[in-house]
Amino acid sequence: MESVSDNGIPGWYRLQMSGPVHYRPGSFPPSSLRWEVLIPHVGPAAAALARYDGMLAAMPNADVLLSPLTTQEAVLSSRIEGTQATMGEVLEFEADNSLSDFSEARREDIHEVLNYRKAMRRAEDLLQTLPLSVRVMREVHTILLDGVRGRGKAPGEFRKVPNWIGPPGGTLEEARYVPIAANALPRAMAVWERFIHEDVPDRLVHLGLLHAEFEALHPFLDGNGRLGRIFIPIFLWQHGLLHRPMFYLSAYLESHREAYYDHLLAVSREGDWTGWCRFFLIGIRQQAEDNLNKAQAILSLHEALKPQVIEWTRSQYAVPALDWIFHRPIFKSTDLVANAQIPAPTARRLLTTFKTQGLVREISPGRGRKSAVLLFPQLLNIAEGREAF
Repeated sequence: MESVSDNGIPGWYRLQMSGPVHYRPGSFPPSSLRWEVLIPHVGPAAAALARYDGMLAAMPNADVLLSPLTTQEAVLSSRIEGTQATMGEVLEFEADNSLSDFSEARREDIHEVLNYRKAMRRAEDLLQTLPLSVRVMREVHTILLDGVRGRGKAPGEFRKVPNWIGPPGGTLEEARYVPIAANALPRAMAVWERFIHEDVPDRLVHLGLLHAEFEALHPFLDGNGRLGRIFIPIFLWQHGLLHRPMFYLSAYLESHREAYYDHLLAVSREGDWTGWCRFFLIGIRQQAEDNLNKAQAILSLHEALKPQVIEWTRSQYAVPALDWIFHRPIFKSTDLVANAQIPAPTARRLLTTFKTQGLVREISPGRGRKSAVLLFPQLLNIAEGREAF
């Protein structure tokens, strides 16, 4: 049987002097956890998540206002897999994909990020009528790999061959981790699917167990890490912990990448489910707090700008134009005119005023038939968590 080296998660690899860690059959779901270790973290994680969800529920047009955070999640989750694209590059490419200064490799990275965002939306659409299931995960995986570097790796299909996680071109002996055998995958994924719908003492621990098992099984030839992270917000939404599937954990996992992989490996190496769950709960709490702070900052910015744009323009279309640039913080000038459902002369006048007042600025001037590309720096800096624009 052909062997395939899965290099989708380069951070998993470090030289294993004692050989690779192998998947532990029959260990999922774990028969017991050290709840005395987990309970001190369960309450704070749940409370932080509830505070964030309260903001989501109260926020008007959360999909619009938090759109940059959704893109940032896609960027960071893809970065864990080795892509290099930034949020600014993704939004700039989306505004005008004719921009010539992106290399082919960077364009591939950007397409992977855009696919991640499409896959998240597809999951939400599917779950309007279907339960959270292997079927949903297969369909989302197909979107994730559509037209990108993993497109030749059986999108939507469980792998039929062994794989392992190690250095590019490395042998099995050089691997850091070897997932479950391909012939055992269907049964293991059936067990995983049943566990999604079981009653457990705590839903966040439940989610942590499911995420770790999905990554350990590594059911697809590529895209497992990204798909496993997409699973996090849709699980929280489906089980009523969030009003909307808008939770962004990848920033925490990316900034604690080595600990993330070490804890996942410890589950397979020594059955340390409790250590993994503790790490996961801490991540949920910290990321919920960070998400809440960013959501509050975005809402405050929107509320502060609404009276300002009305005063600047004296137009009934000022707030709709503002909402549009919250949703598209990097955009072509012609896109606002064409797509914001504002009369074209008014849209042009509003845009001129927004530029004059410093709300938006050009990053690529218009030339001839080429439209100017503009950005909304205040919003993007909130999403980035730093002065990046």
